Amino acid sequence: MTAPTPRRALLAVALAAAAAAVPGRASAAGPKPATGGPGRAAPATLPPATAEAAAGATRKTVDNRFWYSYAHWTAGLHQGTTAIGGARPGLEIKTPTGRTEYADPHTGRKSTWEYATWTSPVHTSTVPATEAIASWNARTPAGTWIQAELRGTYTDGTASPWYVMGRWASGDGDIRRTSVDGQTDGKSTVWTDTLAVDAPASGLRIKDWRLRLTLYRKPGASRGPTVWLAGAMASDVPDRFTVPASAASGGAHELKVPRYSQETHAGQYPEYDNGGEAWCSPTSSQMIIEFWGRRASASAVAWVKKGYADPQVCHAARSTYDAAYKGCGNWPFNAAYAATYRQLAGVVTRLGSLTDLETLVRAGVPVITSQSFTAEELTGAGYGTAGHLMTVIGFTAAGDVIANDPNSADNAAVRRVYRRRQFENNWLRTKRHNAAGKVVSGTGGVCYLYGPIRPNAAQVLALKAVGVL
Repeated sequence: MTAPTPRRALLAVALAAAAAAVPGRASAAGPKPATGGPGRAAPATLPPATAEAAAGATRKTVDNRFWYSYAHWTAGLHQGTTAIGGARPGLEIKTPTGRTEYADPHTGRKSTWEYATWTSPVHTSTVPATEAIASWNARTPAGTWIQAELRGTYTDGTASPWYVMGRWASGDGDIRRTSVDGQTDGKSTVWTDTLAVDAPASGLRIKDWRLRLTLYRKPGASRGPTVWLAGAMASDVPDRFTVPASAASGGAHELKVPRYSQETHAGQYPEYDNGGEAWCSPTSSQMIIEFWGRRASASAVAWVKKGYADPQVCHAARSTYDAAYKGCGNWPFNAAYAATYRQLAGVVTRLGSLTDLETLVRAGVPVITSQSFTAEELTGAGYGTAGHLMTVIGFTAAGDVIANDPNSADNAAVRRVYRRRQFENNWLRTKRHNAAGKVVSGTGGVCYLYGPIRPNAAQVLALKAVGVL
């Protein structure tokens, strides 16, 4: 399993609603502050929930804020940008405010770009936060790209720098899609895709934040990129090795989600995160994209070697690859990739319980979860991992989790049933012991949500119930 660095709410769904591997890294690589094969074995023994974990279950720990409507885009500070209306409102360049030279650190190529920026209103988080993860959905035709930045105000009254949360394009012909390493001010640090307070135990939190989008295009071009959705999830999930058990809602329910194995691609395109063995994130993303009826075109996958099965999975890996992280598991990059498909939206968030996850799945929304565990902690998996993504597609009558696990020998073996209590704890905890007994971090409930920009009524209710809308 690979797990390069720490990081990581269906928004466009929100948007539309309002208007109508070897598992590859599941948490970004690098030290993250304590949050960001088959066979039957005895159930893993879990310690009782601590008082702290129980307290964490009763208070709000996640705040989502996204901009996606025409009214949203007309707000904030425009410097050369303009809001556009229509079926899918967005943000575009109106009149560039300047030019800059960008030296791509991954290709050595220098290019001149003209740009315009939009800065969001200040958002005061309902959860003074230890972490924040940005999301964006955009169209970036050839000759265009975008940069997303976050700036927070701390509870001590000081402000962070503008942190780059991603330099992104759907393709890789102009720039290499990348996170930016080495960003810190001594109070917080960006770990690939996650902005995290360095010392949460000190009590310091991020009380509010702003998002800045910079849209780039080649000089003289008539059009640039279009951003349809942007924002962030802020959270303060308490440190915990175990979480309170949730009660199953009762009744079996399973969505028919396509099954793809990352292992089918073992050894293919090692330039993208060492090959398919590490493609749990893009493989999971592709499953849900196709669940919603979208698929890569023949021209999009024409570059894939003939004879490779499921070439769209190779395309997903290339389209989510983070050149700085050197992996395909950058959380926002996966959500942004999903949103390149017609009328789809994607965001990264955290959920608070397995009950929340059930609420979404029963409304017809499959969820990609990020977790880590030892081989003994997930009966039937047959492996341990420092970070892995899988797609939750249903629940049994007893409440156990039905997952499409891409770390399977082939497509037919992808569907798995995992014990509820084990899955729940592995996914929601923020701390765990690895196979060597060392204390390491867990993701604290990170997940990807993808769906249509016009969700149905049941899906809108479910998204509101879990705090995404």
